[in-house]
Amino acid sequence: MAPEAKMSENDNPIEPFKRATTATIRAIAEDHELEVTFGQGPPVARGNKIRVPLPHLGSSEEEINAVRGMGDEFALKLRYHDEKLHNERAPLGGPAQEMFQWIEDARVASIGSNRMEGVAQNLDASLEVQCQQAAFDTITVESEAPLSVAVGLLVRQHLTGRPLPPSAENVVQFWREYVEQNAGDDIAQLQEYLLDQKKFSEVCRRIISDLGLAVELDEPPDLDENPEDIETVDENDESESDISPEDVVLDDDAAMDENAEGESTMMEMDADLDMDELGAEADPDEAPDQLPDDAGRIRVNVNYDAYTEAFDEIVRAEELCEPDELIRLRALLDQQLVSLQHATSKLANRLQRRLMAKQNRTWEFDLEEGVLDAARLAQVIVDPMNPLAYKQEKEMQFRDTVVTMLIDSSGSMRGRSITIAAMCADILGRTLERCSVRVEILGFTTRAWRGGQSREQWIADGKPSNPGRLNDLRHIIYKAADDPWQRTKRNLGLMMREELLKENIDGEALIWAHNRIVTRHEQRKVLMVISDGLPVDNSTLLVNPSNYLEQHLKYAIDTIENHSPVELIAIGIGHDVTHHYRRAVTITDAEQLGGAMTDQLAELFEIQA
Repeated sequence: MAPEAKMSENDNPIEPFKRATTATIRAIAEDHELEVTFGQGPPVARGNKIRVPLPHLGSSEEEINAVRGMGDEFALKLRYHDEKLHNERAPLGGPAQEMFQWIEDARVASIGSNRMEGVAQNLDASLEVQCQQAAFDTITVESEAPLSVAVGLLVRQHLTGRPLPPSAENVVQFWREYVEQNAGDDIAQLQEYLLDQKKFSEVCRRIISDLGLAVELDEPPDLDENPEDIETVDENDESESDISPEDVVLDDDAAMDENAEGESTMMEMDADLDMDELGAEADPDEAPDQLPDDAGRIRVNVNYDAYTEAFDEIVRAEELCEPDELIRLRALLDQQLVSLQHATSKLANRLQRRLMAKQNRTWEFDLEEGVLDAARLAQVIVDPMNPLAYKQEKEMQFRDTVVTMLIDSSGSMRGRSITIAAMCADILGRTLERCSVRVEILGFTTRAWRGGQSREQWIADGKPSNPGRLNDLRHIIYKAADDPWQRTKRNLGLMMREELLKENIDGEALIWAHNRIVTRHEQRKVLMVISDGLPVDNSTLLVNPSNYLEQHLKYAIDTIENHSPVELIAIGIGHDVTHHYRRAVTITDAEQLGGAMTDQLAELFEIQA
């Protein structure tokens, strides 16, 4: 027998690594009952179970330290992070929430780094891997560097006193001066509250406000208050007039709309006004009609506008990425879908009974003429006096169905959220096509971070007040309704390209997607929005009323839900969106599509009376 065949499990060099890593994670977490496993794929923590990647034989020291760092990070979070408190204090969406998360992660990491040098090295190695996976090492211009991430990394550097890994420093370098100038004092104060998460979060919220994101901060509840009773956004909050827009960076969430003639459409709606009081339409006759036009398309409201539409774009996914790169990204998505192979069949079976799409023929029985009903011959043989029965095929009034999936592609979706959204789009898209339902998959983001060319033109024009939407929109067509699934499915891999994720203006994107589907010939039209929260675009919000984008989103939702034949459905990725959408569910993990979420999604497609 060959010598290697005699190798016992204990001789496997991976086994000592597993035992040592498991012991370290349990010791840091102070939980000796913690279940630690190793496997392929991203690290996962659920309850009392942790799974970390398994390094390959021959891995470098940096790669091994990165795996250890992932385990250390989970252990520190279990010991020092209160998830309930975090959720109660966190903003409800957008870049403010992302910034809040990055700063909290910096707090947890700094506790371990300041106490144990080995842990500090592991966490640095893990951070470098995370930043490389997010392509932060490829950023070359300020407009591509997300402010929320830069703030979290800068806070981490201040709290630990350690230099950042190269890929992390590549993000921070663009914003260091701005952040320290506007929030330096509050960042310095964080050091006092490392072990007091509640006070730390209060200072964190001040930092968010310092950097011009106060619009996204809801009033934090008391710890004994029911979160469901909390108002999500302070609509009376005004933007800081003393902040120069060109000094502020944006982060995630925004969107756009174009009607069939290619004209951009927008609005802001005062929450206290009735729809009929919102003013006249921007048509030559100035008719005060805010309802859809004769074709069902939603029109613009006079209280919402774009400074310029010259730099907006509607683009097919394959035009944004080289074919080889698109294939590689699709392969990454397929890896995530391996564990969900059974979800499609289960979901399809449930949906097919509800959608009634293209099932337009059936049989009528017990007729005196037609086609002989062979199933009744046995009765005739048993009882010859029983007359022959006939059947005839007849038309059924089932409704054809088309479904549009509109996917939030904002920076706040970066990481697990956009992966879940892409998995949902793939699973639902294949499922609905199997049910003979035409599917359109769209995405919405912006072309640049800080307003792009729209904002540059505004500055060149002397910064006129209340300019309206101040960013370059990018609406993406991953799959048009009439495109074959096999030809376009690889386009969904583009969502895995994180440099694509910038900012979003949801209201315009919702109207754009609505106006595409409402003019189609199918009898039943369903618009499904997959998002993680509210629209946020700081370039717009800093020079307009603070609820400018949210009110336009409310207008778009209200018009579709109450004045359009299109059925509107929302899937919240990790966030409850029921406070805006009448019909909505929340998904925190794509695996839910194969379990209880299947029933909830099927209910969303229930035929309405």
